[in-house]
Amino acid sequence: MRLDEELSARELAVRDGVREFVDRRIRPNIAEWYDAAVFPLQLVPEMAELGLLGMHITGYGCAGRSAVEYGIAMQELEAGDSGIRTFVSVQGSLAMTAIVKHGSEEQKQTWLPRMAAGEVIGCFGLTEPTAGSDPSSMRTTARRDGDEWVIDGAKRWIGLASIAQIAIIWAATDEGVRGFIVPTDAEGFTATPIGQKLSMRASIQCDIALDRVRLPADALLPGANGLSGPFSCLNEARYGIAWGAVGAARDSFDAALAYALDRMQFGKPLAGYQLTQLKLVNWALEIQKAQLLALQLGRRKDAGTLEHHMISVAKLNNTRIAIDIAREARAVLGGNGITLDYSPLRHANNLESVRTYEGTDEVHTLILGNQITGIPAFRG
Repeated sequence: MRLDEELSARELAVRDGVREFVDRRIRPNIAEWYDAAVFPLQLVPEMAELGLLGMHITGYGCAGRSAVEYGIAMQELEAGDSGIRTFVSVQGSLAMTAIVKHGSEEQKQTWLPRMAAGEVIGCFGLTEPTAGSDPSSMRTTARRDGDEWVIDGAKRWIGLASIAQIAIIWAATDEGVRGFIVPTDAEGFTATPIGQKLSMRASIQCDIALDRVRLPADALLPGANGLSGPFSCLNEARYGIAWGAVGAARDSFDAALAYALDRMQFGKPLAGYQLTQLKLVNWALEIQKAQLLALQLGRRKDAGTLEHHMISVAKLNNTRIAIDIAREARAVLGGNGITLDYSPLRHANNLESVRTYEGTDEVHTLILGNQITGIPAFRG
């Protein structure tokens, strides 16, 4: 469909720059990082140099890029690996967005320039062991003690927590759900990486324990009161996922196509068989539709006309088609497809996480069901 013609010269330059970075630094090494379950921390300064950290934020040392440019960057990063894209999402769309949307001017000046430069890594603590899709049931609490706050509780599946210098922690208070900037070296704060993962292996997710963590009054994010605070950050991350999933799907398609053209069976390449061509055509159609959906989302975001339920449309659809394509692409690769020489099964495994975080399929389905019917069905 020649969708490149829908992009401006500036947008194409972002795409080409991030794609070159992925080809040069991620593709040659991702199998090793994934196999060893290692996040490549050495990439952080390079991603900062490219302006990828908080790239949608204007000022404070951030790149001030458009929503479409940010989406394109996420798509190219996830074509490399979901775990690498997740780092940029957690840093920029979650931790930095929480500060820029809800923080004081002093907090913004203190943290955002250093985070944009990759000198400070942040994480975002909302999900708990017993509160995933239903954050209103969180058990982490923050109470006032004189001029200080004391936080107790636990968080789970918190990206980057063990390498972060600050954590955005959401806690229930007498005033509703509030957000706090918590130094990870604070007494009582412990982050433990979650091991033995079958997905997102070149990434870091952690359990966080908060045991009477004492904070000064100015640790509070003054602009966030209630669950709308963290949800506004989640929407930024969900937006990036809608683009990123297209990158994983496209890379799976490319890997399967190249293999099918080269692999000879019964005297001709796999790509010459009708069943293989049926798969390739179906994937190409779904990727193009997902790309158009992501682009429409970005154009509306840049125009200020994006509605929250539209993000659910793209997150649900694009992660759904991406995981289906990655799984089927692995089948085209046959037995070779279960090795890390090829990307589709790695993408499929990663997409199991991508489908789950920032809203499961079920959550986004119910958001859209509410939009269509006007009846909220989250509770029985």
